[in-house]
Amino acid sequence: MATYNINSTFKLNSGYEIPRLGFGVYQTPPDATEKAVIEAFGAGYRHVDSAAAYRNEAGCGSAIRVSKLPRSEIYFTSKIPHGGMSYAGAKAQIETTLKTSGLDYIDLMLIHSPYGGSATRKEVWKALVEAVEEGKIRSIGVSNYGVHHLDELEKHIAELEAERGGKGKGGIISVNQCEVHPWCPRNDIAEWCAKRNIAFEAYAPVVRGERFGEKSLVNLASKYSKTEAQILLRWSLQKGYVPLPKSVTPSRIEENAAIYDFELSKEDMDTLEFDEYSPVCWDPVKSGLDN
Repeated sequence: MATYNINSTFKLNSGYEIPRLGFGVYQTPPDATEKAVIEAFGAGYRHVDSAAAYRNEAGCGSAIRVSKLPRSEIYFTSKIPHGGMSYAGAKAQIETTLKTSGLDYIDLMLIHSPYGGSATRKEVWKALVEAVEEGKIRSIGVSNYGVHHLDELEKHIAELEAERGGKGKGGIISVNQCEVHPWCPRNDIAEWCAKRNIAFEAYAPVVRGERFGEKSLVNLASKYSKTEAQILLRWSLQKGYVPLPKSVTPSRIEENAAIYDFELSKEDMDTLEFDEYSPVCWDPVKSGLDN
């Protein structure tokens, strides 16, 4: 079983390294984002997951500058929102994100959801590929893509390679980010990504606290003298995922990063295997290709 520390990284297909623990800022108020991200840096996080739709890219960028940490040590993610789902819209959003965050480049840009239809998904992906070639983005990927969306993306990549004239001209999938936890395991997507060395990022990794108190979780927290959130984050790490916990509470930010001094046994990991599909967030993963 792999062991990790807070500096552990995953080598993406793009060639860049992504920290295996991220700090999410979904629903973090814009005026509270800078402080929360600075707290996260203090706790050891070096990976910040934002999105245009969160309206807090500016606070993330400000925190990166205020921290005085080398830019090369910080991994910053944003996402193309539903309103930017067109070739021109994606191009414009990339420029807006760079300007809003005040950063010279974006480490990772994702398509936030597969909504928009096949032709639109292909055009947005093409815009991301071009932005990588222009040095504006280092790695690209998707969010909330099911296996059927991912299979389609591979076809789009092959088509773009033919249309744009050469291997690599279709882009490289580095990441898929979805809601993932024991009650929404998405094993089919995890397997698809693992076969291709695509990082599988897990948002809502502690299930928004909605499963706290469940017997299996309480028992493990007691056994390992850890919080239920720490048990879930450790589960995610040991699955090989990249969990993205979020909080604005300093003590919890620090607590969520303190998951490297224990390891769940195989038997205990097995107690968190459930035949259940209960997402607590939106679920574009299940949407059809003609959505």
